[in-house]
Amino acid sequence: MAQPEEMYRCQTVNCGCVYDPDRPHRKQKDLKGFRFVELPEDWCCPNCGVGKHMFKPMADSGSGNEGRE
Repeated sequence: MAQPEEMYRCQTVNCGCVYDPDRPHRKQKDLKGFRFVELPEDWCCPNCGVGKHMFKPMADSGSGNEGRE
């Protein structure tokens, strides 16, 4: 089981879609509990179709980036 600090949210820089392991997108409910790094490399945004490389950790989500711009 992943530690809470590993369950951070990511947001795409393209459409603003948020990947939240606790609240997956309605089209991807089977991904509940999966850390972003555990998603397959070919996983895509359910809204706009961009790949994982277009997602960035959200600063307020326990990603370790708090207070950074």
